[in-house]
Amino acid sequence: MDATEQMGTTKLLTTEMRSKYDINRPWLSLDPWQKEYCFNKDFKIDNFLLTGRQVGKTTAMSIRAVELCLKHYKQGEFVLINSITEKQAYHMLAKAQVYANQLYSKQIITRGKDKPTKHKLMFKNGTGILCYAAGETGEGLRGFTIKKIMSDEGSRMSEEYFIATLPALSVVGGTLDIASTPFGKLHKDGSEKFFYKCSKDKKFKKYFVSGEDCPRHTKDHLETAKERLSKLAYAQEYLAVFTDELQRLISDELINEMCILEPEVISKIDKSFFLGVDIAALGEDETSYEILEKLNNGNVVQRKSETDRKKLTTETSQKIINMHFIWDFRKIGIDDGGVGFGVFSELMNESSTKRKTVPLNNASRPIDNQGKKTKRILKEEMYMNLIVYAEKKKLLLLNDAEIKDSLRSIQHDEGKIFGSNSHITEGIIRALWLIENSKNLNNWIDSIKI
Repeated sequence: MDATEQMGTTKLLTTEMRSKYDINRPWLSLDPWQKEYCFNKDFKIDNFLLTGRQVGKTTAMSIRAVELCLKHYKQGEFVLINSITEKQAYHMLAKAQVYANQLYSKQIITRGKDKPTKHKLMFKNGTGILCYAAGETGEGLRGFTIKKIMSDEGSRMSEEYFIATLPALSVVGGTLDIASTPFGKLHKDGSEKFFYKCSKDKKFKKYFVSGEDCPRHTKDHLETAKERLSKLAYAQEYLAVFTDELQRLISDELINEMCILEPEVISKIDKSFFLGVDIAALGEDETSYEILEKLNNGNVVQRKSETDRKKLTTETSQKIINMHFIWDFRKIGIDDGGVGFGVFSELMNESSTKRKTVPLNNASRPIDNQGKKTKRILKEEMYMNLIVYAEKKKLLLLNDAEIKDSLRSIQHDEGKIFGSNSHITEGIIRALWLIENSKNLNNWIDSIKI
């Protein structure tokens, strides 16, 4: 399917359809395509959802999972929710539980061995929703027998995952729902990716949803995204168009070489810790807190990675202050753009952090050794710094699926760098930039123009 055909098919909503949306009770104001998908009485079909970012696909899948269990499935039949990382999978199950609690609370098993957990939501009719991370190969999912597999962010899942999980559908005549923003058509060897193959498979009922037709995206947001992203990046992330011209910034080889550390208990004595923070917009994505340590030999190791969601600026600031009390950071790098400016201001008003906090706005331009502004914006400089450390084998990160997924999501085109899951990486590049420039930070900070 070419870009023109996709963009034509995405016109499922009109301006007149845009209405108020309650993010805490989305089922009260579903978009037309969501209603069609969630409540389709044909429960024996495979569904393919190709969407722009933040259009409500995860919400729709969570509602569909509950409806299948309570309206169509019988005892012993289950929905299996998969995403690349545990946190992403838990997010969908949490949405399903909120929906079920509101509309079908009497049908949920609330006590005993089948009470709700992060991995399951069981119903009194003997059906249920299971939730596990896909991982890199899907090996941990072998052995399940499943009526419906729901694969979120399927474009970024490995071929090994599908090899491991699809046989689980065979015995009971199960079906597959696979949803994602596109992430290229082809593997490096020229073979077609599984998700792209599904886009052409006539057995799937297909939903193509552009971000430009989503009521939650304002006109101002879309215009800003067009300015910040290349045309290809905007087409992929918002218009849901397959494009292979976009390039991965960080190779799997580098990621596998870097991400090898296991968590360990760290002593504070004579340590040199740096904190990088990527602050999410209100109600969007996640805030990332990444702690790196500079070793005496100049190498850098990651000591902690933490994320949280939907925090007020005051809560984020207080968390950073509390972390500083424990870790005694040399420097704290803050993304001070947008909502982040509030956090930066609060840290500057706190005596323990005001001399440690450094504004690292993606759009600013650092000063070179000759006192001139560099051509590249700070975001590009920070990412290039990460690549240099990785290629020189001077950086080791935690062996964590969420960190790896964030690194893999980073792409570049026309000199612009972006990622659909970049918050962890954005925290890492800030901490690493502080380490690289720790000797000259005072002069450099004075030169920043926000």
